[in-house]
Amino acid sequence: MSMLRVEGLSKKFGGLNAIEDLSFDIQPGAVYSIIGPNGAGKTTLLNLLSGVYQPSAGRIVFGEHDLTRRAPYEFAANGIARTFQNLQVFFNMSALENVMVGRYLHERCGLVAALLRSPRLTRAEHACRKEAAELMRYVGLGDYLSASADAMPYGALKRLEIARALATRPKLMLLDEPAAGLNPTEALELDGLIGKLTGRGVTVVLVEHNMRLVMGVSDHILVLDYGRKLAEGPAATVRNDPKVIEAYLGSAVAQDDAFGSAIASAVALAVEMHR
Repeated sequence: MSMLRVEGLSKKFGGLNAIEDLSFDIQPGAVYSIIGPNGAGKTTLLNLLSGVYQPSAGRIVFGEHDLTRRAPYEFAANGIARTFQNLQVFFNMSALENVMVGRYLHERCGLVAALLRSPRLTRAEHACRKEAAELMRYVGLGDYLSASADAMPYGALKRLEIARALATRPKLMLLDEPAAGLNPTEALELDGLIGKLTGRGVTVVLVEHNMRLVMGVSDHILVLDYGRKLAEGPAATVRNDPKVIEAYLGSAVAQDDAFGSAIASAVALAVEMHR
């Protein structure tokens, strides 16, 4: 059974079709990457899959739940978490408090308990802080447990967003360009972290321009171009698809068999070096 099923999904902004009649399935436990040239509709798709945007047409089904046109908090409550292409961090809070925010959906203390500072609330806050610290260590941020978010380097903030998303206890995590702005060493470490997420039982949807990372971690790849599905399949199939090469590098390259093969070989070599 599919974890996530998208059926005929479309999103229009005025006269622009950002996503058009898109259908695909995501299986549990997989790393499902979404790639495509700039403007292909990748982030728009993630916004639809997290409830930030409402679709113009189509359905989003998560397990047995139809989440079409539901609010973002309902997506989160059902087990879909995300990070953002542009950092969405609370810089006026500590790193630990940022991760604690992700636990909000699972807290059950009401207004009266908060006002009276009941023992139940105290225990809940202690458990929340403890879990947030464990998640920070899990993503490699053990050195920043006492840090303020505004004092952390960019690469650490990327991991902080992942820790906060994990605090919601997701079944599916949407990662929007997590390697953007990272140096090669940080990107390589991200490969290992994505592996840890799937080992934890979290299915990952990855939007990324770093092809070395994508080809190294993906079980399945969806290629978008102008909001439509251009290609879909395993990494080895997608990287040799002439339509994909054309979308990225132009029709002249795609029609040049020798050069197209060279591009595919270069991608394959990069993947082997990455491993």
